[in-house]
Amino acid sequence: MPSNSTKILLLTTLVSGVLVAVSSNSWFGAWMGLEVNLMSFIPLMSNTKNMYNTEASLKYFIVQVLASATLLFMVVMKTLAEDLFTLTFMETSYTPMIICTPLMLKSGAAPFHWWFPGVMEGLSWENCGLLMTIQKAAPLMLMSYLIEINMFTASIILASTIMGAIGGLNQTSMRKIMTYSSINHTGWMLAALIMGDNLWLTYFMIYSTLVLTVLSTISLSSVSFINQTLLTNKEAMLTKFMMFTSLLSLGGLPPFLGFLPKWIVIQEMIVNKMTPMATIMVITSLITLYYYLKISYSSFMILSEEPKWNIQSHKNKTAKKISAMIMSSISLTGMLMCSIMAGLI
Repeated sequence: MPSNSTKILLLTTLVSGVLVAVSSNSWFGAWMGLEVNLMSFIPLMSNTKNMYNTEASLKYFIVQVLASATLLFMVVMKTLAEDLFTLTFMETSYTPMIICTPLMLKSGAAPFHWWFPGVMEGLSWENCGLLMTIQKAAPLMLMSYLIEINMFTASIILASTIMGAIGGLNQTSMRKIMTYSSINHTGWMLAALIMGDNLWLTYFMIYSTLVLTVLSTISLSSVSFINQTLLTNKEAMLTKFMMFTSLLSLGGLPPFLGFLPKWIVIQEMIVNKMTPMATIMVITSLITLYYYLKISYSSFMILSEEPKWNIQSHKNKTAKKISAMIMSSISLTGMLMCSIMAGLI
């Protein structure tokens, strides 16, 4: 892990790469932005003292280079066949499809998700948060220029939601559960992309907030597996409560903020006569809620068992705890505030 000054520099160039990619007016500029973003993220991931971090960074590098090389090849082929590097003008119907494929590989949408769980398993929680939020922004924004309602897009959306739901069922690692949840949410974000940019941006902002809330509470208690959630004693009851309510909000349980973007997507899909797809997506969302409840159910019971001792010390974590409490309160009360505002309007 680099020092703090190096980390700030790399984070700055990482965000700059995203901004270059999304604000570019040509595919070549977008490709350069993606490369700057990749080259900034690799040093953030790697750690000479941890073999798993180095292995994850190497896996991520190989997959992203494959996707970038494929994207560059497709863009050059498009330039030779049609016109010079422009973003939107497409003469043939299959051109958007072949350019979207490497971008889907970059964002970890199913069936191009095979690298995602293995990379996430070797990262720290901070890097997991970056990989699930900022690193998805540029590929999804570039896909928004091309994506259309067709059989290819529908199959990717359904594959992502179904794989994200079923893949997390038998997992015990919290990182893999968050990974498959992210794949499921990627399917929802692709569905939101079809409906419009504003809807996708709303979904992405709320999703990013919830992911950062969950990760801040998980890193506070240093949990890596499901059975470790039971090792938090009564003194850390607030941390446990924040973790589980944030997880349920991420799953889309109605009283919480996480239900709001899914509600809007479902409504828009019904208006656009896509009810069968919306039904399958809601069922898969219920499956993700099942494995979130599986984690939190034992602790929500009145007669739950708790140890009298705790292996984790929560001293000197006041700033982290305050930030986690603020984000968790947004997750808890966000839906209520939106309902009040809608009633006033």
